[in-house]
Amino acid sequence: MKKFWIAAMAGLFLFSGSANAQAEIKLPAAYVAIGDSLAAGQTPERQIDTGYADLIAQELSRNQPVAFYSKNLAFPGFTTADVLDSIQTDEAKEVLASANLITVSAGANDLLRLVQNDPVQGSLTFQQVQADFALNDARKNMELILAELMEQSPDAAVYVMGYYFAYPHVRDSQKNGTAKQLDRLNQILQESAEKAGAVFVSVDKPFGENAVDKVPNPADVHPNAVGYQAMANAFFDEYQAAWTVEDLELPPPNPLSFEQIMEAQDQEEQDGQDQEASDSEETAQRPSNHSPTGYFALREAMPYI
Repeated sequence: MKKFWIAAMAGLFLFSGSANAQAEIKLPAAYVAIGDSLAAGQTPERQIDTGYADLIAQELSRNQPVAFYSKNLAFPGFTTADVLDSIQTDEAKEVLASANLITVSAGANDLLRLVQNDPVQGSLTFQQVQADFALNDARKNMELILAELMEQSPDAAVYVMGYYFAYPHVRDSQKNGTAKQLDRLNQILQESAEKAGAVFVSVDKPFGENAVDKVPNPADVHPNAVGYQAMANAFFDEYQAAWTVEDLELPPPNPLSFEQIMEAQDQEEQDGQDQEASDSEETAQRPSNHSPTGYFALREAMPYI
């Protein structure tokens, strides 16, 4: 199993404002974000920084107790098949068993890996037959993902994140075909969510087809902080509409390159091995192999969501 980014917030018992009765608020929140690089927080510069999941966790902590937050099941390039595999591991089951709030980002990589984007010419091309097969697979896998989550986390509220139009820089004449495929994907995600008793979070309206302010890199489909803010606020429209991530609440940029992440992960692994060797001389009990802080380990930079 690939190593994952683990972010945890423990002992946060902060209250601010008042919550309107819109959704059942489970106290304390135990939030797990799963899925692709949008859940992980990949930037338009192919780094990892604050994403929508981090902003959701931050806003939750401002308004209700938060027991923990984890995005250890988010990885760039994950398709729906990858997400399904990841949540069936023993490591995932341990995390999901204690979750009462889950967001899912999955499906875009099934489709967007088939789209050829020429940022110089401003053109998009794809094969319709391939897109049809990919979307059908996304439907099947998403239904299995949600069924698995309902079994592993029966008390959790599950929110399925939709997708935005990821190519605002291409020529207007090139947008319609790919936009229709993304609309089909969002429809599949919404239908799958409703069928499973989950909540679909639509994010396409805050972006539209010309959101160059939110997706600034013509050669990359990932949003900037403003884009992730829009996604987080779309979630709160469904969760608690009175809660909003304001502009002044956006943290300053603190991106990590994939190289920095790999180096940090390797160092933590070495430190853990050294500590384990030291502890083994003093006790017969096996120490935990889990890092207390965690890093997002990415052995290969993937270009997709």
